[in-house]
Amino acid sequence: MNIDVKSVHFTMKDDAREYLDRKIARIHNAENMIVDLLITVTKDKEFIAEAKVNFRWGVSIHVKEEDFSLTPAIDKLMDVLDVKITKEKEKAKEKRI
Repeated sequence: MNIDVKSVHFTMKDDAREYLDRKIARIHNAENMIVDLLITVTKDKEFIAEAKVNFRWGVSIHVKEEDFSLTPAIDKLMDVLDVKITKEKEKAKEKRI
């Protein structure tokens, strides 16, 4: 799984990056199904966290969450992403049967 994290309009500090890495570790159960995980965190008036997941069977998922603080934005993003990845895994299992 290729993981690419970008920060736009600010520099992500090491502790924030470590926090994000811990959250990404939650989706390790789908690691063999994911080709790319692209995360972009933008700071305008608030933090906008976006993630794009490319699965090996050609499906892509895009998730976008906003918050006034960085860590809640990451939390929201990873919660929604975890649910979407689980749903996509279930769809893939159903198609194989």
